[in-house]
This record gives sequence, structure tokens and C-alpha cells, in this order.
Amino acid sequence: MSDVQKPEVKEKKAKHLLNDIVVKHYQDAWDAKKKGEPVGWCASNFPQEIFETLDIKVVYPENQAAAIAAKGGGGRLCEHAESQGYSNDICAYARISLAFMDVKHCEEMDMPQPDFVLCCNNICNCMIKWYENIAKELNIPMILIDVPYNDEYEAEEDRVAYLKSQFDFAIKQLEEISGKKWDQKKFEKVMEISQRTGRAWLEATGFAKYTPSPYNGFDLFNHMAVAVCARGKEESAIAFEKLIEEYKENVAEGKSTFRDEEKFRILFEGIACWPHLRNTYTKLKEAGVNVCGTVYADAFGYIYGNTDELMKAYCGTPNAISYERALDMRLKVIKENNIDGALIHINRSCKMWSGFMYEMERDIREKTGIPTVTFDGDQADPRNFSQAQYDTRVEGLIEVMAANKEKKAKAAEGK
Repeated sequence: MSDVQKPEVKEKKAKHLLNDIVVKHYQDAWDAKKKGEPVGWCASNFPQEIFETLDIKVVYPENQAAAIAAKGGGGRLCEHAESQGYSNDICAYARISLAFMDVKHCEEMDMPQPDFVLCCNNICNCMIKWYENIAKELNIPMILIDVPYNDEYEAEEDRVAYLKSQFDFAIKQLEEISGKKWDQKKFEKVMEISQRTGRAWLEATGFAKYTPSPYNGFDLFNHMAVAVCARGKEESAIAFEKLIEEYKENVAEGKSTFRDEEKFRILFEGIACWPHLRNTYTKLKEAGVNVCGTVYADAFGYIYGNTDELMKAYCGTPNAISYERALDMRLKVIKENNIDGALIHINRSCKMWSGFMYEMERDIREKTGIPTVTFDGDQADPRNFSQAQYDTRVEGLIEVMAANKEKKAKAAEGK
């Protein structure tokens, strides 16, 4: 009997299995804290294979900040951080995290305070200053893996060697913090599970290639929490494989978790606007617009074969790669998923992601012929979003997509 056919798995929907994993992830961290074990705060793209092998519990400030923002607490914590002297121009995830470090409790989402921090700057260099500040304020160790921006298309061997030395030092530091010893065989097993999880996650997101898509694209913004926090756990692989089975059934039956008629298929570019997730989704849903492409969710599907390839994979996060490769990622999604238009979030918090997005928008439009629009927003600070602007931009995008479809239909009739 396969894992996805086991009774305890078969009777539950994938979304419930995934939710259970997230709940357990935080409960395990609380339990470890109560037992006096060190618990860390970890950057989302830090190599999880290290602490998973050592069975060290970590939680993710980015996930917490997104959840707090989605539940309406982002503005309050951003303002608290600003009252402590932090600029409102820095990342809202960072401001929420720094505020939480001070207040130590948040009704929207709580998590243990850290005994150490794990930082990786393949996301952005703001991460370094953010985590350095936490380490300094709380007088705790900071472990950094520095991933240089890669201006070449692929990571070369010099970068692998540079990361390998840091990888080894991070293991040594965590051994000292936890009192645990590295187990190479367990590491290889964790890599194997992580690959199973990564492949299943990417296969699941890839089902958007079908028309209609078997899922509502906004579902991915919720499901990806497991891809961030539990890639090295077998239950994550099982849950994503269950998700694949459900998507296969939907394709066969012509069903979808997108509950309205799918009239248009768009690329949603960038991080979700968590404080206004309902607002951004509802406007699209009412017009039959489904999100059928995003590189944001796929960013957490790391695929590799060995340790050297693991290093290269962590050099391949969307914010650490060359513009040419970043553009190709978007063009591939647009082509494979039959995308009609692109909705681009110019995210005030994420300068690294949004800084080149104006040029990216022009290239996408010129190379694919699809219409594109941008809207101003923020991943966690609710003050940086205008509902009126968003609605107007989306309406304009829909008008052009509808006109393009009408032209194609007339051209088909004329043949």
C-alpha cells in the first residue's frame, strides 16, 4: 500500500494534511522550548537539510509575519517597530519580526523566542541586518550562509566551494549549540526526502498547465507554507503527493477548486499581498480570472542530486539569479500554462524582487504579446495598498484580455 493510500491519509483532503503539518511544526518548536532545547529563527531559504539532520527545531519569521499580516495584525506591529526607531522603508516582514522580538507575544500568531538565528541572504541582504539585529538585541548566536548574487546563468564551481566551507562551519556551530553530532547517513536520507517533497510540490503546481486549471492559484499561497517549513519531512512529501492525486482527479472530471468559470488565466508576479489577500482574490474571482502561474510558490521546490548540486540549488532562488535567468523563468511559466495576462505586484517591502520588475514587465509584454499591469502594494504592511488603484488596474487588464480573446475567436472563424 502506497503512503497516499493509507487509511489515515486517504480519508483526509490534502489541504487538511498540509494544515496539520504546519500546526505540528509550531507545536514541536514549543515542546522543544519547554524541554530546554535550543530553538532557532530561520530564514525561509536557509538549507533546511542541516538542522533537519541534527533534529533541531526552528520557526520562520517570514511565515509568521505573513500569517500575522493576513489576520490583520501587520499594521499594528509595523507601527510598533517604527516607534522603536525602525524606518518604515525597510521590509515589513522585518518590522513585524523585530516588533515581535520586543513584545514577545502576538494574538494573531505566536511562536517561541529564539536561542539562535539562521540567516541566508539568497533572499536579500536586508535579511543580514534584520537577523544581525535580533542576534545583537537578544545576545544569541547568528549563523550565516552567504550566497552571492549570481550574475551568470548557472552557479559555477567557485560558488559551490564557497558555500561548502560555510555549510561545514554552520554544521559545526549547530553541533556546539545543540550538543548533537552530525550523522552523514541521516543527512543523505533527509536529502532524499527533501527531493521527494520538492518534486511533488513542483508537480502539483505544474497542474496549472491544464485548462481549466484544477486548482485556484491562490491556494498555492497557503500550501507553500509546508514547502518552506517542512521540506525534509516525509509527511510533507505524502501530503503533496495526495495533492497531486486530487488534482489528477479534478483534471479527469473537469473540476477545480476555483469555483467560478475560468475565463482568463494570469501570471501573478511577486509575493502575495497578505493584508489584502481577500481583496485581491475577490476582484479576480468575480471576473473569472484564475492565477495559473507564479514563480513565488515554485521557489521552494529545490531539486538536486548530491551535495554539490544542493549548493547550486540554493544559489537558484529567484532573488539570487541573473536577470536573464529570472526572465526565462517567467517566460517558461507563461508559455507552458497558456497565460492570458500578467498582474505584477510592485511590493514596497521587497526591493530586491520589485526593483527590476518594470523592465521585467516590458520584456514579458514584448516577448509574449500578453497584456501586463502593475499595482502598488506590500507583503505585510496594509498601508501601502490602494483598493481603488488595484481595481482599476485589474479592470484594465481584463478589458485587454477580453479584446485579445475576441480577436483570436474572429481569426479562428475566418479560417
